[in-house]
Amino acid sequence: MTHNANRNLSRAIVQQLDSLQRAGVTHLPCSPEPPAPESDALAAEIKPSSRSVAGPVVSTSPALEERTLQLQQLAERVARCARCPELARTRTQTVFGVGNPIARLLFVGEAPGADEDRQGEPFVGRAGQLLNRIIAACKLTREEIYICNILRCRPPGNRNPTPEEAANCREFLDGQITIVDPEYIVCWGSVAAKNLLDSTESIGRMRGRFYEYGRAKVLCTYHPSYLLRNPAAKKQVWEDMKFLFRDMGIELD
Repeated sequence: MTHNANRNLSRAIVQQLDSLQRAGVTHLPCSPEPPAPESDALAAEIKPSSRSVAGPVVSTSPALEERTLQLQQLAERVARCARCPELARTRTQTVFGVGNPIARLLFVGEAPGADEDRQGEPFVGRAGQLLNRIIAACKLTREEIYICNILRCRPPGNRNPTPEEAANCREFLDGQITIVDPEYIVCWGSVAAKNLLDSTESIGRMRGRFYEYGRAKVLCTYHPSYLLRNPAAKKQVWEDMKFLFRDMGIELD
């Protein structure tokens, strides 16, 4: 393994472990332990009969341990990937994914930008800061969901992914979805929606209903970067969030 791949792998593992630590996981046991209770803040948002949107994020369960390892192994493969020569040549590092490996809810974005390429984490630029505010309005944190992109490398100039690049990276996207096994997926923006669902419809026409991907229900809405350019669309995104969480058994204000 090259020095650069080792560095990328180390960063991916550190990011994954840091996400788990911020979520309250302090160790990964060798034997099963009973799940800890949901956090008071999240439980207050859920009826007693409802499941947490995040899954047992504070549980050091065998499922959490196994999926964390599987994601680390997949991240190692991603760090070595050179299927797209231009992206492999121009990237600072690969941007794999972060969050809860056993989340009920998974977010899919487009591709890393300059900030993501520099930090190695999806959605950390201006659009990511807006996404954080949306997540907070839903009474959640980034650590309680799982976040990834269609691509794991930054396209030069932040251009849209080409069909060939999306196809080259699809194995890794499907791998993350399979490992996390979410009940719900949110596609942020047309690039995510069209690539995941193989659709040619505009995001405006895809909003307001669920699609299926494996066992997951998929909701499509505007990308946070679109909201930065068109603030009036924030109301539509909030309606989408309420539609999503209502189906999950959670009422948002």
